Amino acid sequence: QVHVVESGGGLVQAGGSLRLSCTVEGSIFSIKYMGWYRQAPGKQRDLVANITSGGSTSYAESVKGRFTISRDNAENTVNLQMNSLKDEDTAVYYCAAEVVVAPALSTYDYWGQGTQVTVSS
Repeated sequence: QVHVVESGGGLVQAGGSLRLSCTVEGSIFSIKYMGWYRQAPGKQRDLVANITSGGSTSYAESVKGRFTISRDNAENTVNLQMNSLKDEDTAVYYCAAEVVVAPALSTYDYWGQGTQVTVSS
């Protein structure tokens, strides 16, 4: 069994900062890909940022220069530092991970339960 646990959401004023954290727990052999997605009310779930096991990152255009994704492979964690937050960043943020599960060494995608980020102006 593998579980994805997120933390760090909350209410923040526009221009402020929040840090989201995500830990993957369970029968993990390795984690290939980790990422953060978000879904605002009435909208589809979109990629915010992702990071490979080697540390390569990519970001949605709307968050470039404001958000930074990082991971700790030893701890199976991924973080999202969000600065200069805007109203339009308000959404439920989801952590995702592509996990090679032990001992079968099969690869599955796992999602967290989501954490609410609300930016007030």
